Amino acid sequence: MNIYGSMFSQTFVLNEQIATQIFEAIPENGPIVIILDQESNIWPSDSEQFHNLNLSESFLKEISRKIDDGFEPVIAQENDCCIVASQLITDQNNCGYIIFALPQDTPESILANMNLIEMLINQFSLIAKLIEKNNHFYEVQANRHTADCFENVCLN
Repeated sequence: MNIYGSMFSQTFVLNEQIATQIFEAIPENGPIVIILDQESNIWPSDSEQFHNLNLSESFLKEISRKIDDGFEPVIAQENDCCIVASQLITDQNNCGYIIFALPQDTPESILANMNLIEMLINQFSLIAKLIEKNNHFYEVQANRHTADCFENVCLN
């Protein structure tokens, strides 16, 4: 496994940025939100609470497989915790999965509030897309600035 390759990949950096923005919006004592990428890197909104959930790697892989097979959003229960998971994609990148861990809820309450949960999933996807677009515009601007500087040096 190339740890440095994944840490400096475009998707890894994008997921770091997405996590920073999304996690700022989560209220204290709110749901635990987890971003899981294709290489099994995990970004939890609350590391301590995530650790206490005791979600196994095999459980997370099974959720990922179900989403990849087209069953989305996935609703599951593990260790007295309800899980809702969906794909997190942008226009250019498959960022992996967005997972909501709701320790106090039941599958019935999740189904009753599914419209709100799907709206949150869509908002998080929109945040990811906006961050990606912002990064692209920044890159274009930086490249243009570099080209202008190079042109000025060469002409003078």
